[in-house]
Amino acid sequence: MNIGYACLTVGIPGIKQRTCTMKKAAPSVFLSLIQSNLETLDKILDYNIQNGIKLFRISSDIIPFGSHTINKVKWWEIFNDKLNDISRKAISNGVRLSMHPGQYTVLNSPDKAVVERAVEDLRYHARLLDAMGLGKEHKIVLHIGGTYGDKTSALKRFIQQYRCLDENIQQRLVIENDDRQYTIFDVLSIGESEGIPVVFDNLHHQVNPDNTCSVIEWIDACANTWKSEDGPQKLHYSQQDFSKRPGSHSATLDVGEFLQFYTDIRNRDVDIMVEVKDKNLSALKCVNAIASPKIQQLEKEWGRYKYLVLEHSPKVYQEIRQLLKDKSTYPVIDFYRLIDEALMTPVKPGNAVNAAQHVWGYFKDSADENTRLSFEKRITKASMGESTISIKRLLWKLAEAQQQKYLLDSLYFRDLF
Repeated sequence: MNIGYACLTVGIPGIKQRTCTMKKAAPSVFLSLIQSNLETLDKILDYNIQNGIKLFRISSDIIPFGSHTINKVKWWEIFNDKLNDISRKAISNGVRLSMHPGQYTVLNSPDKAVVERAVEDLRYHARLLDAMGLGKEHKIVLHIGGTYGDKTSALKRFIQQYRCLDENIQQRLVIENDDRQYTIFDVLSIGESEGIPVVFDNLHHQVNPDNTCSVIEWIDACANTWKSEDGPQKLHYSQQDFSKRPGSHSATLDVGEFLQFYTDIRNRDVDIMVEVKDKNLSALKCVNAIASPKIQQLEKEWGRYKYLVLEHSPKVYQEIRQLLKDKSTYPVIDFYRLIDEALMTPVKPGNAVNAAQHVWGYFKDSADENTRLSFEKRITKASMGESTISIKRLLWKLAEAQQQKYLLDSLYFRDLF
C-alpha cells in the first residue's frame, strides 16, 4: 500500500510551481516556466523518495496553457531528456504518478465547444504522461461532470464521448464519484459497462452517499474494475473541514481517524491519495502511521516540528518530549494529536520570541556584531506583537550560510515558502 498527495508541497524550500497570465504568454516565457516547473517536479520526487511517499499527482499547470492553442511550444520534444530523467527516477524508485484535470474539463456537457476543450485537455494530460514514457498504471482521474437537469442523458453523453476518445487517453482514464451529483453507484455503472477503472473517494461518498452497500463493499466493487495493467486500485482519502461547506478538505488529517479507515482495507492492494490542505505533511503522517513501528521515525518527525511546536505551545512541546522518552513504544496517534493541538494554538509574542531564541542558539557564538544587533532589534519588535517573518528570514539566511541541515529541514520556517 502506497500513500501520496497532490501537486505541491508545504514547508519545503526551493519548490514552487510557476505560471503566467495570457497577457504575458510567449514562447520564451513558456520555455522558462516549463524548465522551472520540471526542476520543481524533480525536487518533489527527491523529497518524496527520501520520505517513503510513493504516490504523487502532477499539477495540470506544470505546462502553462498546456491544452491551449496559445502555447505552440513543442515542449514534449524540447524537454524530452528532462521528462525521461524524471520518469526514470520515478520508476526506479517505485513512485506512481497521476494527473487530475480541473472542474472545467467536462466530457458530458451538452455544449459542443465545452466538450471539444475537454478532449484537448485530456490529450494534453495524456501527452505529458506519454512523453515521460510512463506505463498505463499512471492514470488521469476525471469526474463525470454535470447532470444538466437529466442525469440519464448526461450519463449517456459521457459514455458516447468516452468512446470517441483517443486510445491512449482511454487507457489512462479513471473516473471517481463526486460530492454533489454522481454517487459511487452512478460511476460504477459506467466503469463496469465501459471497462473504466473507478476511484472511490471516501469524503465524496460521505457527502453524496449511496447506502445500498457498505463502504468496504463499494471499495471491493471498485476493485473489480481495475485490471492488472492498470496497476493497484486507487482510493482518494480526505476528512471534512467542519468550518466549510460539506465536501471541503480539512487543513490536516487526524491520524486516529485515518487509521480507522485503514484498518478495514489494510489487507487490500490499494494506493491511497490523500487530499488535504497541508499536502505532504499529512501524507507523511499516514506513511508513519502504517509503517513498521520504529520510534526513530517519530524522532525524525519531531526534529522537523519541534521549533514550530515550541512557537505555538511550550506546554505541548514538553509533553511531546516526555512522550518520546519511552523508546519501547510507538505512540504515533498521540504524537500527531499533540502536534495538531499545538498548531491550532495561536502564537503569543512571548512564545514566538522563545522559539526564535532557541533557533538563534545555533548561531549566537559565531554571529558578528551587526547580525547580533539585527537579531536583537527584530526580537524586540516581535516581543511587542509584530510578525516574526523578518526574524525567520534572518535565521534562515544564517542556516543556509552554515548549511545547518537540521534547521534547513525544520518546519519552523514553513511560512517562508
